[in-house]
Amino acid sequence: MVRRAVFPAGKIPELVMETALTLPPVRATCGISVDRPARAHSLARLASQALIEEAELTPKPGLVDRRGPGSHTDLSLPLMRRSAFAIEPYFREMARISIEAEPDFGIREALGAIGRKAEGAMYAATEGSNSHKGAIWSLGLLISAAAMQNKRQAPLICRTAATIASHKDQYAPVESSHGRLVAQKYRVAGARDEAIAGFPHIIRIGLPLLRAKRFAGVSEVAARLDALLGIMSRLPDTCVLYRGGWAALRSVQHGAAAVVTAGGCETSTGRRRFRDLDLRLRTLGLSPGGSADLLAATLFLDAVEREATTVPQQKSETLHGND
Repeated sequence: MVRRAVFPAGKIPELVMETALTLPPVRATCGISVDRPARAHSLARLASQALIEEAELTPKPGLVDRRGPGSHTDLSLPLMRRSAFAIEPYFREMARISIEAEPDFGIREALGAIGRKAEGAMYAATEGSNSHKGAIWSLGLLISAAAMQNKRQAPLICRTAATIASHKDQYAPVESSHGRLVAQKYRVAGARDEAIAGFPHIIRIGLPLLRAKRFAGVSEVAARLDALLGIMSRLPDTCVLYRGGWAALRSVQHGAAAVVTAGGCETSTGRRRFRDLDLRLRTLGLSPGGSADLLAATLFLDAVEREATTVPQQKSETLHGND
């Protein structure tokens, strides 16, 4: 019997309400005896698999999935796969240099240099499309932090990543990204702020929802979709703000929260609300790319914490029912 996680109307559990953490700096655990190449390969492979699993998750509102490009005109599922494979070697290098390192400004600048090379490989693989720029930032930090740690606990990894992100990269390009410009314009937390806060939307929302849904016995597809929707319901997604402004962001957050409070994609009401949200985002041309990046990071951290050798492939399932 499947246990349904149905929340009262308009309410999301306290566990997933917090969207900011105050975290003290942490030091890496040095002296770890590991096979450096094998550890680096494992972390990079998990990150690449997490990106592919996020892309293949179907259906997703406004995002690339097995049905098509969503609200995008320059992306596709095969292109997302190529991008993930293209940046995997750079993830591997990030992990390699981080083993037995400290989360200081030196590692921050080294990660930045590798990340810019990863972006170049991404653009080459996609013929100029931005498929994973945000994910290179978030996963790069988490890979580095995970490589530094002996204890593979997601909160500790995120705290270490926060320490790395708090350092400035003096070699970073002067020009601002769309996400940074939008964050400044609307005065919301951007990708760097999320990292410095210790990835609260992963620790407080993504991971708890993913695991609660699994415990309730729902399918892996539904569990991942509900984790994505939970993140969407709280994240000030700069990808959505860039395309549609405040009205669009509020619409996305309210629509996602409506599915979560109905019990998620596995319930009759949740499925109806999900389809409404999906149609709305496609009609308005909105894509919650920031939330998708954090879902991929959630899948990565889940695998690392469980000491899994792979991110499990989801079955080709879709939302069911005729309601």
